[in-house]
Amino acid sequence: MKDIVIIGGGPGGYVAAIRAAQLGANVCIIEKDKFGGTCLNRGCIPTKALYKNAQVINTINKSRDFGITIDNYSINIQDIQNRKNNIVSSLVNGVEKLLQENNIEVIRGKGIIKDSKTVRVELEDGREKEIKGKNIIIATGSIPDKISIPGINVSGVITTEEMLEFEEIPQNLVIIGGGVVGMEFADIFNALGTNVSVIEYLPNILNGVDSSISKRYKAIAKRKKINIMVNAKVTKITKDDGGLQVYYETKNNEKTIKVDKVLVAVGRKPNLSNIGLDGTGIIYEEKGIYVNEDYETSVKGIFAIGDVNGKVMLAHEASHQGIKVVEHIMGLEGKDSNEVIPSCIFVFPEIACVGLTEEEAKQKEIDVKIGKFMFSANGKAMTMGEKEGFVKIIANKDNDEILGVHILGPHASDLIHEGVLAINNNLKINDITKTIHAHPTLSEVFHEATLDVNDISLHILPKKKI
Repeated sequence: MKDIVIIGGGPGGYVAAIRAAQLGANVCIIEKDKFGGTCLNRGCIPTKALYKNAQVINTINKSRDFGITIDNYSINIQDIQNRKNNIVSSLVNGVEKLLQENNIEVIRGKGIIKDSKTVRVELEDGREKEIKGKNIIIATGSIPDKISIPGINVSGVITTEEMLEFEEIPQNLVIIGGGVVGMEFADIFNALGTNVSVIEYLPNILNGVDSSISKRYKAIAKRKKINIMVNAKVTKITKDDGGLQVYYETKNNEKTIKVDKVLVAVGRKPNLSNIGLDGTGIIYEEKGIYVNEDYETSVKGIFAIGDVNGKVMLAHEASHQGIKVVEHIMGLEGKDSNEVIPSCIFVFPEIACVGLTEEEAKQKEIDVKIGKFMFSANGKAMTMGEKEGFVKIIANKDNDEILGVHILGPHASDLIHEGVLAINNNLKINDITKTIHAHPTLSEVFHEATLDVNDISLHILPKKKI
C-alpha cells in the first residue's frame, strides 16, 4: 500500500509528489496526459512564450526611440510555434526527470476513486489496475468553461487551447471575456497586428483587480486600438462566406461585429468529471470540491488541491497547497502561513497584485491611507523606454501595516514579491522606507510609493498647502 496516491500531474500534483518523496513517503502519481498540467502545456508557459514574441515586436516597433531603425521585418508563425513547443517540451521532460530521480512511481492512465483507500486506473493500453493508498490527493485541475449561446460551436469559434496553436494571424478577432486570459491574448494578438475587440459582460475588465489599476490599463489598451466593450452580452454568432458575425447587446441596443475568429475566454471550471466523486460520498458542487483548512475533503484521507477545489485558480497556489497537504499527511506541521497569494497578469505593461484592493478595504471598513508613485518619474524606467504605470501601496491608517500592493508597469511580476514578503510578515511602511533600494532600479518606485503613504516621497512635487 502506498502512503500517498496522487491523481493528476499538474503543478499541484507533481510538486506534492516530489515533496512527499523528499519526506520519505512511498508515493505514486497517476497522469493520463502530459506532466505539468494545463499551466505548463496549455496555459501559463505557452502563453508567456507568445507574450515574449509580442514583447519583441513591440520593442522593434519602438526601436526608433532608441536611435535604431529596423525596416521590413517579418513574422514566421512556424518558428514562433516551434519555439513555444520546444520550451514546453523541455519543461515537461524536466518534470518527468524530477519524478524519476525522486523514485516516484508514475502510472499512465485515468485515475478514478473507488473508495477512501483505492484508486482504479484506466491504463493507456485499455487494461485496468487498482492502487491502494493510505491517503489520496485529487489534483485534476480545471477545464475551459463554456457559454451557451447560439452559434458557439460553429467553425472559427475557438478556446484558448486552440488559439495557442494558431497557424495564421487573424486580421480581426473578437475575444469573449475581459478577464486575465482574455486581456493577455488581446495584447499578444494586438502586437501581432490583429484588430482585437473584447466583449465583457461585467462593467469592467479585469474584475477583482484594484480599480485604479484596471481603469488605467483599460485606457492604455484603448490607446493601442484594442476595442473594449463592457456591460455587453454576446447573444449569438453566425457564419457565412465572409467570416463570423458576432451579435452583442449593450444597454442601449444590439450591435454586430464581423471577424475571422472568435476566442472564448470566459474562465475555467474545476475538472470533476468521471473521477469517482459520487461513489465515495465526497461533497462537491460545480464550483469545486469542498475541503477544510487542511484541504481534506468530506471523506477522511482524501484531499483536493489546486483548481479542483475552486478556491484559487493559480498554478503557484496549487503547488503551495500540494506541499501543505503532504507535510500535513507526513506529520510535519509548521507555522501556518498567512496565505498571501500574489497574482500576475502578463499584458503590456504587466500587472501584479497582492493583498487587499482599495475597494476590499472599504468593504471591510478598514481605514487606509494610500501611497502611489509613477514609473515615469523613475530613471531606470525612462532608460528602458517603459514609463507607463505606477505602484500603489495600501496601508492601515491606524498602525501603518501594509495591506495591499498593486503594480502596473515594467517587470511588475518580479517587483510584486517585495510586497508579498511585506504583507506575509506583517511589515509596516517604516520597514520598507528604512530599507535601502539600489539606484538606478525599478524597485525604487516601490520605495517611493511607501514614502508617499505618509506624504514624504522624495521625487514627487510637494503638495500645495491650502
